[in-house]
Amino acid sequence: MSRHFPLFADLNNRPVLLVGAGHIAARKAEDLLRAGARLRVVARELSPVFQDWLAAGRITYLGAAFAPAQTDGVFLVVAATSDSELNARVFAAAEAAGKLCNVVDTPHCCSYIVPAVIDRAPLQVAISSAGTAPVLARHWRQQIELLLPRHSGTLATLAGRWRARVKAAVQGTEARRRFWERLFASRFDTLVAQNRLAEAEAEIARQLAAQPALRGEVTLVGAGPGDAGLLTLHALQALQAADVVFYDALVSDDIRALIRKDATQISVGKRAGAAQVAQGEIHDLLIRHARAGLRVVRLKGGDPFVFGRGGEEAQALQAAGIPCRVIPGITAALGATAYAGIPLTHRDHAQAVTFITGHGKGDRDLHWPTLAQRRHTLVVYMGTLTAATLQRQLLAHGRAANTPVAVISRGTCAEQQVRVGTLARLAELAHEAPTPALLVIGETVALHAQLAWFDAREEQAA
Repeated sequence: MSRHFPLFADLNNRPVLLVGAGHIAARKAEDLLRAGARLRVVARELSPVFQDWLAAGRITYLGAAFAPAQTDGVFLVVAATSDSELNARVFAAAEAAGKLCNVVDTPHCCSYIVPAVIDRAPLQVAISSAGTAPVLARHWRQQIELLLPRHSGTLATLAGRWRARVKAAVQGTEARRRFWERLFASRFDTLVAQNRLAEAEAEIARQLAAQPALRGEVTLVGAGPGDAGLLTLHALQALQAADVVFYDALVSDDIRALIRKDATQISVGKRAGAAQVAQGEIHDLLIRHARAGLRVVRLKGGDPFVFGRGGEEAQALQAAGIPCRVIPGITAALGATAYAGIPLTHRDHAQAVTFITGHGKGDRDLHWPTLAQRRHTLVVYMGTLTAATLQRQLLAHGRAANTPVAVISRGTCAEQQVRVGTLARLAELAHEAPTPALLVIGETVALHAQLAWFDAREEQAA
């Protein structure tokens, strides 16, 4: 967790103390002056550029010697000298005076840090590594710089000019947010990019006069098995656009961190042996919020249509007349086995794969002779509590006791654990495994020792 709170400070016409007047201090001074700060400078000697600023009346020179009293009445303090002892004294004085202070290239003497900035004034994007890796921050600034159109600042300027009129014409925070989202994704953006600003403002007026009624919708989003990097682009976009997100217990904190910050997040998680939200109640929540005109995301671990009851939710929404779309996710059988180095199929070992759930309506519905076939991979979701039954039935229908098996806990996450053994000990391995866990049974499990590439922990062989 970062110790720094990100903010943008308004320095216009505010006094700032700068100690130092070398080339590094000059870079800091340029940024401060550009922000409108009234710069007070302390330095043994002023470099030519500082002398020019002084002659132009852009800075105030306080003299060669630093004194703690110079921190009185200033908004920020910056120390940029080659004298580490002096820099430390400046920081101590600023701390004592309750002033934010930055000592250049000295993280332990900084109560604030200056991020790498992409400037599309008035739009700015700041990137910080909390002072640990400024070169990395600059690297990502360069990457993002390529993605941020040059006309983004003009878009922001025009939006600011129209903000009060939009607020007066469009009632409600959510309705206004949707208006701006539609506008920025429309022809308005093209007109601004072409510098046809009068036409761009006419487009704002046209869209403002033709406001559509709010219409709610529900998006069933697959969150994947846990690693946030496995989210699809469509999933990320849906999370950023949502007004309310109903999420499963298996959705990781890293994925929830990608949800739009002002969206409402509601847990409807289901875990075996724990308190649950009834499926019918989930249907009612989705329908009620969509009818209120909200964009609703139902965020489900793995894939919504693979043992996620997404089909039932889609049916309920369709019956209620609620628009619904589905964004697939990487299901656990694909993600967890890939991270464990276990192919689901392999030309030399397995020509078929079957997914089943251990929380079905009973093992009588399963065709055990098919599931027990050789050269066939069986993946069991939510099977730790029924592992003994699975083991007994597979053995009874001809699967060899030495068939390789794996129990993968917290698949794709940093805490992933893989327990490997044989079918004869499946129940024991499953009992030892943290949940959520996935059971994998079949010849390809033997390839785990060769192909494992992810940092699986507490691996056991049996």
